[in-house]
Amino acid sequence: MAQIHLRDVPLLRPPGSADLLQVLWCPFDHPALPKTAVFWRTAASVTDVLATPPEPSAIQSAGYLPQPCLLSPEEVTEYPHSTDLEHEIRRQVETCRTWQVDADPDELDEDEATPGDVYNWSLSVSPGWKVGGWNRWGLTDPHPRLCDACGTQMDSLLTIASSEWGETSTSWIPYEDRGVSASGLNPYPAEPTEVQIADGNDLHLYVCPASLEHPHLALIQ
Repeated sequence: MAQIHLRDVPLLRPPGSADLLQVLWCPFDHPALPKTAVFWRTAASVTDVLATPPEPSAIQSAGYLPQPCLLSPEEVTEYPHSTDLEHEIRRQVETCRTWQVDADPDELDEDEATPGDVYNWSLSVSPGWKVGGWNRWGLTDPHPRLCDACGTQMDSLLTIASSEWGETSTSWIPYEDRGVSASGLNPYPAEPTEVQIADGNDLHLYVCPASLEHPHLALIQ
């Protein structure tokens, strides 16, 4: 489903001499999300490369069959989601005075973005497929992601996103993709893989920094 080379993403930190990450999934719910498998390999050992990715004989949802896409990695700077911040810092980023906005949050219309919304969607956590980075919470509040094998706090490995951006996160659109319309060459400019996770959410994979041989963790947000 996803294949990432260390030469393209130097921050992968693979084990040993591995320089290739491969992530596969079963296109059925197990029980509520596709079951994923993570493989670390050496690119030189992959000699029988298929020209066309094989398609499964059956799938539960069309959104579980990614469309082939080329990787165009870009390094960006992120900050924690507001719910991951300490109380005082969170209070500051959610306060109008911090942003010099002349508005009372209690008087904002439902369609108006609060300072906290602006921070979360435009300034802190980037949307889309990514290696590492912070998690955008929404379905649940933050909770520890601990390794089942040793109890170590797990690190974010890969975000499998339903879209690269949305109406509330247009600040993250790459310059070369701005202005692309649905009538262009790509009918889904914000959804190049056409993957759909749980009604448009993201699937986050975490790995144990103590040992990449420990089971990884999958989380929908």
